Amino acid sequence: MRRLLLLAIPLLIFACTSEDQEPAPIPSTTTAAAAPTTTVEPETDTTEGVTTTIEPTTTTTLPELSGLAYEEVARVDFPIHLIPWETAGLVAAKEGTVWLLEEGELSETAVLDINEQVRNDGEQGLLAIAVHPQLADRLFVHYSANDGDTVVSEFAWDGNAWGDEQQLLRLDQPARNHNGGMIQFGPDGRLYLGLGDGGGANDRFGNGQNTDTLLGGLVAIDVDTAESELFSYGLRNPWRFWIEDDLIYVADVGQNAFEEISVSTLAADTNFGWPVTEGLHCFRPASGCDTTGQTLPVVEVEHDEGGTCSITGGVVYRGRLIPEIQGHYFYSDFCGGYLRSFRFEGGEAVDQTDWTDQVGRAGNVASFGVDGDGEMYVLTTAAILRVVAERSE
Repeated sequence: MRRLLLLAIPLLIFACTSEDQEPAPIPSTTTAAAAPTTTVEPETDTTEGVTTTIEPTTTTTLPELSGLAYEEVARVDFPIHLIPWETAGLVAAKEGTVWLLEEGELSETAVLDINEQVRNDGEQGLLAIAVHPQLADRLFVHYSANDGDTVVSEFAWDGNAWGDEQQLLRLDQPARNHNGGMIQFGPDGRLYLGLGDGGGANDRFGNGQNTDTLLGGLVAIDVDTAESELFSYGLRNPWRFWIEDDLIYVADVGQNAFEEISVSTLAADTNFGWPVTEGLHCFRPASGCDTTGQTLPVVEVEHDEGGTCSITGGVVYRGRLIPEIQGHYFYSDFCGGYLRSFRFEGGEAVDQTDWTDQVGRAGNVASFGVDGDGEMYVLTTAAILRVVAERSE
């Protein structure tokens, strides 16, 4: 099997993304003028410093875990998503192709190629994929059309590749940034889509708290009827989220100062706060900051911390090879390249752990993924990295 070659050095990133400038590659932050911030106090303290060790959460007879490490699986030009499919995995590349991943090798040819109908520019491109939870021959794809529209489509498996596209949603995007990204099926059988606030800076289009648009929220799609509805709102650019049972972990890309992760019951009409808040802080203190009814983040990361600029979520580990980290939600940052995790318990982020000294900084982390065994992968703009255990002899 052929491995995709790295085609380009990781892109220059995170220039200003105000309305008069070109947007940065996925995902983005902006450098519009920052207003003074006022901290919003959560009901419980969820932002204590990151710890460096954790207690095992699962009994194991394996040799003692001494740390985590990265194992390179393949060199790929901007892999954007990795998901399990039957006994293998599927790897989506931002350019508009999907490849089969078996035993650490990528297929000779793409099993889906929509390159010619995808705008691969900055934050736009093929952004995420999902397989139907009961019918493995139904593949769903979120991509940017050549005219910039957000498109969610279904493709049918013909035994060798996916074809016969059926569009479920097409939505005009007012700008080329904050196009969101993730799609994932929820426990109710609907496909959930994360969409940004429309782009620019400072919620330019006023979509963050507007429930009359699909922008700036999570969209629930019935894949059998193609009916879509705004499910929750108050999001700036939810590049990656993760659904597990009735919980959703939303990593929302901040603007100038704070990145955030919110964890909530997957419930309709949840308000995640943007642009009233950025992280746990008032975004426009002078205009007031009423957080009544909002779901505040359980983790925030300041931009002046370790090169942080754009949060990349994130999966909950449920694999078998590293039982000590069962139930930990892992996340990173596109600029910072760190690896961190926490468990969500009692409404708080607990056992917060920074693994960066062990695994090293991966570079521009664009996404995470899992295979059919629940093992975890980190995707940079240049490679697919498997997270593995290092154990004492």
